[in-house]
Amino acid sequence: MADDIFEHPRLAAVYDALDPDRGDLDVYAAVAEELGARAVLDVGCGTGTFALLLAGRGLRVTGVDPAAASLDVARAKPGGERVRWIHGDATALPPMRADLATMTGNVAQAIAGPLDWEGTLRGVHDALRPGGHLVFETRDPAARAWRGWNRAATYQVAEVSGVGAVENWVELTDVSGPLVTFRVTWVFAADGRVLTSDSTLRFRERDEVEADLVAHGYVVEEVRGAPDRPGLEFVFFALRPDG
Repeated sequence: MADDIFEHPRLAAVYDALDPDRGDLDVYAAVAEELGARAVLDVGCGTGTFALLLAGRGLRVTGVDPAAASLDVARAKPGGERVRWIHGDATALPPMRADLATMTGNVAQAIAGPLDWEGTLRGVHDALRPGGHLVFETRDPAARAWRGWNRAATYQVAEVSGVGAVENWVELTDVSGPLVTFRVTWVFAADGRVLTSDSTLRFRERDEVEADLVAHGYVVEEVRGAPDRPGLEFVFFALRPDG
C-alpha cells in the first residue's frame, strides 16, 4: 500500500504544487544523456514529473508506481500518453530491456522492508538489458537529515490553482535504528479539511547498499554525491553486466 501522501486523491492532486522545485531531476536527466539511454524505467514515478521530462526529450519511458491516485495525475498531464504507466511495483514488471532504471528522490528509502527492497533489486535487474544501469540516491545517515523535520522548519502555505490556500508541514514521530518515521499534515483553507500521512524511510549505510547490489547481480561502478546537495546524498551507479 502506498502512503496517503501519494494515494489520497486530494493529496495527489496538490503534490506538485506543494513541491514545485524539482531541480534534482535535471541531474537524472543528465545521467540519462551521459549513459546514452533511450529506454528508461522510472521506479516510483509518482505524479510523473521525471517520466514526462524524459518522454518530452524523445526517450521511451515506463513509469511504475503503487499509488493509483498519483498515476491518475500523471496520466492527465500534457504528454501523458507518451509514457507507459504501470500500477504496481518493480517486483511484477512486464518483460522489457531498459537501458536505465531510476529511483529518484526518496523512492529507494521508502522501500523500507528488507523483502520489498530485495524484490525491487531483483525486479529491476530483470527489467534492464545486459549493460543497462540502475541509478538511484539515498541520504547519507551521517547527515541526520531528520533533525530538521519539524513544523517550525518545514511549514509552508501555498495558493493552489482551483484549490485555494493549503498549509502543510512535517513532524518527526519516531527514529528506530535505520527507520525514521514522520507525519505530514495538510490544512485546506477552502473547507478546513485536515489530512495527514505517515511515512517511514530506511536510512542505509553506503556499504550496506553496495553489498545488496552485489548480492543481486549488479556491479557497483561508482558512488557519487548529489551535486545539488553536497555531502548529504549517495548516488549509486549499478550495472547489470553482460552475460
